[in-house]
Amino acid sequence: MGSVGQNDKSRVACRAGIRGGLAALAVAAIASGCTQSDGETVRPAPGQQPLKAAPARALDAYATKLRASARVAKRWGLARTPLAPPAPPAKKPRITTREGFEVAGHEEQGLPPVFTTIPTEQKIVFLTIDDGAEKDPAFLRMMTELKIPYTAFLSDYLVKEDYGYFKKMQDAGVVLNNHTLHHPYLPGLSYARQRHEICGMQDVIEERYGRRPLLFRPPYGNYNKDTLRAAKSCGVKYAPIWNEEVFVDRWDYREWDRKIHPGDIVLSHFRGREDWKGTMPDMIRRFLDKITAEGYAVARLEDYL
Repeated sequence: MGSVGQNDKSRVACRAGIRGGLAALAVAAIASGCTQSDGETVRPAPGQQPLKAAPARALDAYATKLRASARVAKRWGLARTPLAPPAPPAKKPRITTREGFEVAGHEEQGLPPVFTTIPTEQKIVFLTIDDGAEKDPAFLRMMTELKIPYTAFLSDYLVKEDYGYFKKMQDAGVVLNNHTLHHPYLPGLSYARQRHEICGMQDVIEERYGRRPLLFRPPYGNYNKDTLRAAKSCGVKYAPIWNEEVFVDRWDYREWDRKIHPGDIVLSHFRGREDWKGTMPDMIRRFLDKITAEGYAVARLEDYL
């Protein structure tokens, strides 16, 4: 019997990697250069049908994607490559008002639920960003290159300075939602004034961006029954608030255990050096480095509603 050549050894290693699963295959491919050129014939094992495509090619594409993600993470100064989120569930979780923030009887009236966490066992969190004061082009590039999903809640008195900035955000796949016209303390207003603040912002977003939002966040997380009645009358379906808030230099928590939980909604703001000792990309680095180190990925909030 002739000696086993180097190419034969590589093919054996590839087959072993395939048997070991995709993760093992990725490691094997990166470490050993297990690849398949376009012109090379893939010989089937005795008794098997010829392969229509080389498994190693798919592996190479996957390994290339991993390396590209690592390069992007390094370029933006992240300590780790962000984790990819799992596929959203085919059956959406049932969203109800969070205990401790309930307005008596509103669920029976079909008012928008107020919640801080999506019920899930997946290690995911949802990034939401409010207001619209800072319009940093570097932030848009960073989120697009890293492919990090987030949800925006906008107030017109801030975004009207540059509606085009948020159009670029929408074109990148971000859903733009309602945070009132002028960011008032809503429980201090009459029902009519609350409705003007909420429905007025619905109108602005529809006029500028082509759709009426289904999500509304009350400023400061404060609301009463009139707030939810007004939101419902304006076409709002959900009123998410948050469980954690991330800044450039710290995290704040609602829960006593000061921990991130599966399905938590995280709040931040469109702010820059006028309000923070840093930039929005600095805030995103803090956010991503912490959740990635704890094994969490960022998912798209709208995919779970």
